[in-house]
Amino acid sequence: MKKLIIYGVVLIVSLLKNPVLFAQGYSMEDVVNYPFPRDVTSASTGAKFAMTIQEQGRRNIYVAGGPTFILHKLTNYQQDDGQEITSLSISANGKWVVYVRGGEHSGNRDRSRVVNAASAPVLPLIQVWCVPFAGGVPKLLSEGDYPVISPGSDRVAFIKDGQIWMVPINGLKPAGLVVNAYGESSDLQWSPDGLKLAFVSNRTDHSFIGIYKNSLTPIKWVAPSFSKDVSPRWSPDGKRIAFIRTPGSDAVAPTRQGANVASNTPPAATPQSTNSAARIQPWAIWIADVTTDDGSLLWKSPETMLGSIPTTDGATNLNWAAGNRIVFVSYLDGWPHLYSINSTGGTPLLLTPGNFMAEEIRLSDDGKWLVFSANTGPDQQLDIDRRHIARVAVDKPGAEVLTTGNNLETYPALSGDGTIMAMFVAGTQCPLLPAIMPLATKKIKLIGAHLLPAKFPLNQMVIPKQVVYQSPDGTMVHAQLFESVGGKVKKPAIVYVHGGPQRQMLLGWHHMDYYAVDYAMNQYLASRGFVVLAVNYRQGIGYGYDFHKPVKPGANYMDVKAGGTWLATQPWVDTARIGIYGGSAGGALTASALARDSKLFKAGVIIHGNTPEPLDAWTSPTLVIHGDDDRNVAFSAGVSLIKRFEIKGSSYFEYLVIPDDSHHWMKHENVLKVNKAVAAFLTKQLMK
Repeated sequence: MKKLIIYGVVLIVSLLKNPVLFAQGYSMEDVVNYPFPRDVTSASTGAKFAMTIQEQGRRNIYVAGGPTFILHKLTNYQQDDGQEITSLSISANGKWVVYVRGGEHSGNRDRSRVVNAASAPVLPLIQVWCVPFAGGVPKLLSEGDYPVISPGSDRVAFIKDGQIWMVPINGLKPAGLVVNAYGESSDLQWSPDGLKLAFVSNRTDHSFIGIYKNSLTPIKWVAPSFSKDVSPRWSPDGKRIAFIRTPGSDAVAPTRQGANVASNTPPAATPQSTNSAARIQPWAIWIADVTTDDGSLLWKSPETMLGSIPTTDGATNLNWAAGNRIVFVSYLDGWPHLYSINSTGGTPLLLTPGNFMAEEIRLSDDGKWLVFSANTGPDQQLDIDRRHIARVAVDKPGAEVLTTGNNLETYPALSGDGTIMAMFVAGTQCPLLPAIMPLATKKIKLIGAHLLPAKFPLNQMVIPKQVVYQSPDGTMVHAQLFESVGGKVKKPAIVYVHGGPQRQMLLGWHHMDYYAVDYAMNQYLASRGFVVLAVNYRQGIGYGYDFHKPVKPGANYMDVKAGGTWLATQPWVDTARIGIYGGSAGGALTASALARDSKLFKAGVIIHGNTPEPLDAWTSPTLVIHGDDDRNVAFSAGVSLIKRFEIKGSSYFEYLVIPDDSHHWMKHENVLKVNKAVAAFLTKQLMK
């Protein structure tokens, strides 16, 4: 029997204590089969919300509306087929929900290429769908991606094969191609009156902002230059457009359509490198008159590392707010903070001063407020390792933290009428669940607690402890310690290394699906007698610019090794049984640990990590895991490492290949397969 209630912002868990259940422990399925919500969105009028929820690989849309806000399942996809749901939106009149099914949109490349994690004989498609908010059978609108609904709630514009298409939202007529321009189109933005469509046209080493009106009117190119122009944002009156301008790119790469489109993304740093070799990324905000096409510089960021484009969630997060305020994110004061500037010019106004970061930022429909999640609150020591919901006026400094306490609140979505905040809430023991909060009372109400499976071992989750230890150069590093009560006097220990590296592990269930799985994994390992230390190493976020972009070479691995050294100094840890595991950037750092410090790290698991390290001193048993449709770390990284192991004649290594799945394990069955393999390997090597 489980009962979850929210009073204010404190998650109260009432459970029947079952000593037999404690003695038996729980399975990997029990702890990983939690529901996971994402992509909450709201209608621009009234109080209606939609979100996607994954339940053991079955991804569906759920909706809730006032005044009851009872969560209803809107779609009925029943297979764990790896097909994600993205681009979720509700029409302005609240009648339609539009979404995309298919693809893998979290990858660093090929985001609009199909993923076939279920290994179906016929490739699935990436398709735009619509369904009535009130319920009904979903209707296929077209193949395509990235749909946006018109302000009049009657049309949907979307991208197909890099070009712009349009279809009636009711699907009564077939979709038609409306813009077939050179390059690839993206970032569709309807004008407030719904008569025009702004977009980005990416062309080799530059990109333009275009405006489409109708089939008889030539496309307007807004202040064309030799630069890369992105992020078009309409003024409330529809007469002007703000956009981001960055220098043109020198590197040219072929696209899947055959055109040469330059990358505007700097080369990815290897996990051992830092920003000492990184280049400054200058950027500026421009304003253009859509009638004359004339543009002018509004504000130029300093050409410094602090002034470079932020590499946190949403990058610049450009928006045109009420009162002719242009709002954006910058690291100017050493933290990723919100700023606003008058559209006529002037000095940017810092809206969110303080030692915290702002992310998951949204502008209210009236343009007066920015709502976001932040790692701040009344508990300055612990809240830096949590997330709470905050808001700030677009023209006045000083954020108001709306939620406090031991839980984590993320992904705020304000209702169109501005009265209700939807969000996701997690605790140290309870995974992410949907919730709503009336702004008048600021009391959170869970609306998705019934989705938690009866077998989820809520009362057996350990409560991670905050650990702050010192790296050899004096930097203080935050971590979370997972440890079950009881067990052996000397326990085996594991360092967990997150990916990204622009991530932060938290004192509670993570709000990103990839890291929620890792949090569950750390809980499972703790339940099996391991001590687990989740390290927030340098290059991660949440602790300011100098931590996120360290100057010292190799600072990231220095912090990871220091975590292992810290474990080795604890009296309850068996120094002969310390292991390490991590994925992506964390996988690469795991490889560094095993290659450089096999005497400290006795075994490790590398999950889709790039591993250029030499093997001379690598003696620790290793498990290598990779999916062969990885769009973040090429599968060839795993191929290369295994070949080098074989050539060296390494005494012990194992591998697990996941055919057809990607970096983010789109198929739930594969999540279980990977987690079980990690746990089994670490248990075999360290639990002796």
